[in-house]
Amino acid sequence: MSKLFSKFLGFFSSRTLVGVDKVGNRYFTRVEEIDGIMKVKRWVIFKGEEDPTSIPVEWICWLNGQRTKAPTPEEMIELDARRELVKQNIAILKKKEEEERKSGVRKSKSIGGSPDLRSFIQQFPDASFAPKKDEVSDGKDVAKKEERSTEPTGSGKTFKPGAWQPPSP
Repeated sequence: MSKLFSKFLGFFSSRTLVGVDKVGNRYFTRVEEIDGIMKVKRWVIFKGEEDPTSIPVEWICWLNGQRTKAPTPEEMIELDARRELVKQNIAILKKKEEEERKSGVRKSKSIGGSPDLRSFIQQFPDASFAPKKDEVSDGKDVAKKEERSTEPTGSGKTFKPGAWQPPSP
């Protein structure tokens, strides 16, 4: 009885069935006049349980108004085929990665990896972290150099402020 009543009301309502997705959800539009402006309302009637995650992306875009035209059945078939291809490519890549892990052979990747410092050392051979034998001296020379410094040096407990000099006119 309720189906008969809903069909009877369907004749008088201005809703239009736009399409159906592969799950069976039905998509509708209705043109309403709000404050003298004609506005298109879009909605979905779920088949079975209301699950918003069951709506395909192309239909979500249409519901939000990002698409003016509803997706066609041909377009939905094409997008499903593309999704399946992506899933197959993912499975192939996962299989390759698993084989590389098992064999222990990994390719070094230059993108996102740590930098190769060997080239830096070759470009600047004088820049090394260890003090050279010539540079080792007694503490008197170091104290004289620190007194002459106008810039602050060190941090934490080793911090020593620089000497203040008035600005030159």
